[in-house]
Amino acid sequence: MRTVSGSTDHVVVVGAGLAGLSAAIHLAGRGRRVTVVEREQGPGGRMGRLDIGGYRIDTGPTVLTMPEILDDVFAAVGERSTDRLELSAVTPAYRAIYADGRTLAVHSDEQRMIQSLGEFGGPDDVAGYRRLRAWLTRLYRAEFDRFIGANFDSPLSMLTPELFRLIGLGGFRRWDRKVSEFVRDPDLRRVFTFQALYAGVPPSRALAAYAVIAYMDTIAGVYFPKGGMYSVPRALADAATAAGVRIRYDTTVIRADRSDGRVTALHTDSDDRIDCDAVVLTAERHRSHELLGHRSRRPARVRAAPSALVVHLGCRSMGPRAGHHTLLFGDAWHSVFRDITSTGELMSDPSLLLTRPTAADPSLAPTGRDLLYLLAPVPNLERGHTDWTDFGARYAERMVETAQRRLGQSWSDVEILRVVTPVDWAARDMLAGTPFALAHSFTQTGPFRPANMIRGIDNVVLAGGSTVPGVGIPPVLISGRLAADRITGTVRAGRNTEPDQRLRTMSGPEPK
Repeated sequence: MRTVSGSTDHVVVVGAGLAGLSAAIHLAGRGRRVTVVEREQGPGGRMGRLDIGGYRIDTGPTVLTMPEILDDVFAAVGERSTDRLELSAVTPAYRAIYADGRTLAVHSDEQRMIQSLGEFGGPDDVAGYRRLRAWLTRLYRAEFDRFIGANFDSPLSMLTPELFRLIGLGGFRRWDRKVSEFVRDPDLRRVFTFQALYAGVPPSRALAAYAVIAYMDTIAGVYFPKGGMYSVPRALADAATAAGVRIRYDTTVIRADRSDGRVTALHTDSDDRIDCDAVVLTAERHRSHELLGHRSRRPARVRAAPSALVVHLGCRSMGPRAGHHTLLFGDAWHSVFRDITSTGELMSDPSLLLTRPTAADPSLAPTGRDLLYLLAPVPNLERGHTDWTDFGARYAERMVETAQRRLGQSWSDVEILRVVTPVDWAARDMLAGTPFALAHSFTQTGPFRPANMIRGIDNVVLAGGSTVPGVGIPPVLISGRLAADRITGTVRAGRNTEPDQRLRTMSGPEPK
């Protein structure tokens, strides 16, 4: 594995999002002096916090999976995540509501899911689910350490026995087609393939290897931190500071000094010069290249993932029976993926994700109120044709009406707190106005994804969703560790590939 040459005593990490904090903690645990520079006033990056009228709004991802990866980050400096975070299992992980009115509670616990399927379908669905669960577990074991959690220097790095195991499992077939071998009901298949939206590729075109995302939420489970999702970067920043990492907020890096193929110092907007031996950049890939004066040698332009419109809502309390995460599926499926990824049109029959964080922590909203987060997939700015400046608010209202109709209920005293469109994501430097970075197409997967080292610059490493291993909370945390490995060499024991027991031990069984 290629690593940074020369001295690496002082490392400057640009960005205090999940990737930057993960890198900083791993590096501090390996004896490096670390300075983190963050342009915002606090940590989190795109996993931020906004307070509006007594609502504590998480501005980033709402689904937390694989908390044992957080364990690994805290353990790098001798801490335990349970000392800084209080996580609870979300049960069920999702509630799926279909256009015909059918509902399905999606549980990570096998027996509870079997019971749910018995009410939803029949014996064939139960048998298919058992086979699918076994396959997803084998897929996870085959690819996590060697592919998701590994650095690649070239495609030849993949030529290992694990690659042939992954091929044998059907990892290079199409996601939807592989799942259909186990589950015949197309509605049930959606529960195990909708995650392709996070990968930025329709299920009919995505590699089956990415079905490992379905393993992460439908088998390993979904969790929520007390205090909201922003508690995660806050806890990481506190652990980093306790380990000796210096974090400079409200500071923007504007220039890099280079000499003999190395960055020797970074300059900030406050006229400070920060000398460094190595650098970890977690900004969007195009901004990192701009800072370094680097021009990509990739033969084709990178392709951004689809985007999302997000509506943050407040309403009168919906009561204890309302779920935490609800999948609101439209009648159409394959055609709507084509809408946003190929033709650049808005979904003709949108499927939506509704999250109610106050189901787990009522303190996130004023007394007697609920906080809701509604996500609608939309084309990114490169692919789409929508003028969001004028249309965003109207489309948000339409999605709110659609969600209430699918739920079969009206939200009392509803107020739209904030609408986020692709234009808003672009204003935060996100490529093509998408928070999901680069699509996980074959040419942007594994060793073909933009690498975390840059040719011609010996001491700079990239981290975040635009590089390996990819998008999502677990991959981005891992990207920070991979960046640290590039600087210090790998100093990490092999991870446990049997996470189920570990998670049950940490959080207890799902409640009956």
